[in-house]
Amino acid sequence: MTAAEAFILGIIQGLTEFLPVSSSGHLVIFQHLFGIHEGITFDVVVHLGTLVAVFIAFWDDIVFILRKPFSRISYLILIGIIPAGLAGYLLAPLVEQAFESLLVVGLGLIFTGVVLKYSEWMSERYLGLKQSEETSFKDALFIGCLQALAIIPGISRSGSTIAAGLMAGLDREFVARFSFLLSIPVILGAGVFELKDAIASTDFALELSNYIIGFITSAVFGYLAIKLVVGLVKKGKLSIFSYYCWAVALLTLGAYFIF
Repeated sequence: MTAAEAFILGIIQGLTEFLPVSSSGHLVIFQHLFGIHEGITFDVVVHLGTLVAVFIAFWDDIVFILRKPFSRISYLILIGIIPAGLAGYLLAPLVEQAFESLLVVGLGLIFTGVVLKYSEWMSERYLGLKQSEETSFKDALFIGCLQALAIIPGISRSGSTIAAGLMAGLDREFVARFSFLLSIPVILGAGVFELKDAIASTDFALELSNYIIGFITSAVFGYLAIKLVVGLVKKGKLSIFSYYCWAVALLTLGAYFIF
């Protein structure tokens, strides 16, 4: 992998991890188009970069949770990550097969676009006002179940959780914060899961500079993506990504059936 490829992959990971367009889906597309496989170690590094981005963007919330681990929002996050944890553990072999299929990615992107559009339509008609204290454990579980679907390439984690929160009647600003706080254990868990494979792998041959480039670019562009998404959610404009998802899905499915 060249430094330029590390830079591009870092940007893709940083942006798509938090924009509601599916990072895993774009990774599959990128690999099919250019035949670049970044290796498990590099994947761990860029995931760490995106994790740093969340910590920087939501440092005050994280400090609050650490100081008050038995607060309402702590329990909501705990409940919200259970479905994703179970899905990741039980369905890992099937997910690995899905990462080879452009068909799965295309269908997943269509689903993401529909969910984004529908949730925005719902929130325009039934204004959500729930903050953490008004959010029920049932709401958190519902959000967690949609997050669990994001193990399928093409289905966006951030898009699914934000959409679920809007459908559950959560306040726009709170649902954006909750979605990204919910991503911390998921990204951390994915990184730890991949770390054991990285340690056993032989792909440490990349130059240290490439890892640094990937880490920095994923962190910087991840932070920018977070700020963009939060702003769009507050304005009720997140569904603009529906059209992007559908356009990419059309191209992806076309490539699958034609080639």
